[in-house]
Parts: sequence; structure tokens; C-alpha cells
Amino acid sequence: MKKFLIALSMALASTVGVTAETWPAKPVRIIVPFPPGSSPDLIARMLTDKLAQALGQPVIVENKPGAGGNLGTGLVAKAEPDGYTLGLSIPGPLAVNTVLYKKMEYDPFKELAPITLVALSPNVLIVNPSLGVNTVKEFIDYVKARPGKLNYGSVGNGSASHLTMELLKMRSGMDIVHVPYPGSPQVNTAIVSGQIQAGFVVPATAMALAQAGRLKALAVTSSVRSVVVPELPTVAEAGFPGFESSAWIGMVAPAKTPKPIIERLSRELVTILRSQEVREKMLRIYFQPVGTAPEGLSNLMRAERDRWAKVIKQSGARAD
Repeated sequence: MKKFLIALSMALASTVGVTAETWPAKPVRIIVPFPPGSSPDLIARMLTDKLAQALGQPVIVENKPGAGGNLGTGLVAKAEPDGYTLGLSIPGPLAVNTVLYKKMEYDPFKELAPITLVALSPNVLIVNPSLGVNTVKEFIDYVKARPGKLNYGSVGNGSASHLTMELLKMRSGMDIVHVPYPGSPQVNTAIVSGQIQAGFVVPATAMALAQAGRLKALAVTSSVRSVVVPELPTVAEAGFPGFESSAWIGMVAPAKTPKPIIERLSRELVTILRSQEVREKMLRIYFQPVGTAPEGLSNLMRAERDRWAKVIKQSGARAD
């Protein structure tokens, strides 16, 4: 029996080694659980050419929106762990939704293998210009004068855009109704059209509309003024010290993907994210490229789950 177990272990190790050495032998797909034009989609498409060059195989982006990002991220979790299916997702489906939802079809902490933290961005508080408000304080006063009569949009339950507004509601005492959308482009469109009045979204999809006068940007959610939108004050400056929220994007693979593949992907992506070309492209859409070891993303996922769990509990936020 001992000899059999040793032989079996050697065979398994050999199989993993061959998989890692021969990978990739065909195109690699990145599942983005949000629609085209969303910030994860924009970031994914910035990485594909460079990653394809590094791997020697085509890298294809597939958009699988739905269920606040759970649908596409769940597809990654359930995919074959062979290195040919990756995912680019956000805090909700990667961490926070485990607290927000009573039941999920996958466990991101058990069924996903973190690869790297790709990018960070502050959220921006945007409103319809017709409200006539120019500061966070004016916005809060406007909402308080109309309790329960106004709506805000987010990119889904458990997303940073959702919980950030819930945090502001808790801190300010205002009453505004949540309306989830598939992605930030839809939130922006709904605000421009007057269907809803406000939202926290990433500047990547909002600032062009704000500069054109179709949206009004009031503040950012970083702890200090952001280098990507230095002209905007922080929510903390508006009288809410310690108020902070980041929209981050992480690359993951199915759990049990061979470690050498995960490590290679992490190395390649860190190199890509630190290149001047990619850095300039990301900064132009208001994202800061990061690039970490797999452990860095793993630690962030757990920290975000624990931090936002307090907001979910106190606000009563729930998935639809």
C-alpha cells in the first residue's frame, strides 16, 4: 500500500507538472461578469493583447452579466481548473456577497483561486444636474427634504457602489431608495434620463458625462484626494471623517488550478500592470494599476468581507 501511495503521488505530481509546462496550448478566456462598457470590461480588454503576447495564445473576453456579478463569477468557480478559464471581478461577487446573500451557488473563498489585485479606483458620487446641488452637504439636505421619494442606482447588490451609498445613508441619516442595475453605464444612463437621481460609480464611466454637463460629480470616496480626479473633494472632507470606499478589480481562476499556472499568471500580470503603456491607459480611465501576489488579493477579499459585513448588518442591506 505504501508503494502504491508513493507511486500515485508521483503520478499526480507529474501530471500537474506536465499541465503547467505545456500550458497554455489553446486560447484562454477571461469571463467578465458585467456588460460591455463596464469598468471590469474596459480593464479586461486593456490586458488581453499584452497577456496574449506573454502566454503565446489568444486571450478572449466573454461578458456574462447577471445577479450582481454572481452569475459570471460563479461560472469561473465551476469551470474546469485547467488554466483556460479566468475571471475578472469586483468586491461583491468575490467577497461581500457571501454576507449579503442567504445562499450563493459558489463560495469564492473555497472555489476560486486569487491571482492578482489588478486595479483600484475611488467611487464618485454623481447626481442629475437638475437637482441643483454642488456639494455632498447640499445633496444630503436635498434628499432629507424628500425622504423616501428619491432613488439611487448601483451596479448590483453587494457592489461597492451599493454599500458605499448605504454607508453614507447610515452616517448622514438620509432616506433614498436603492435600484440595482447590470453595470455602471446603465446607472449613468438612468441618472442622465432622470429615472433615478444619484449613484456612486467609478469615474471611468462617469467623468466624460460629467465633463459634458450631463452628470454632476460631487465627491470621491478615497481617504485623500485622488490623483485621477484631484479637482473633486472627498466625502470625508464633507464632514464624514474616515469615510472610505474603493472599487477594486481582481483576477481569479477556479480553485485547484495548478499552482504553477496561478503563479505564472500572477507574474505576467504584475509585469503587464507595471508597464508604462498599461499604466497610462488605466490612469486615463481613472484606475490605478496595482499587481500583487495571489496572497495580496486573498487577504483583501477576506478584509473586505469583514469590513462591509458591518455595514450590511447595520443598514439591513439585502440581496433581492
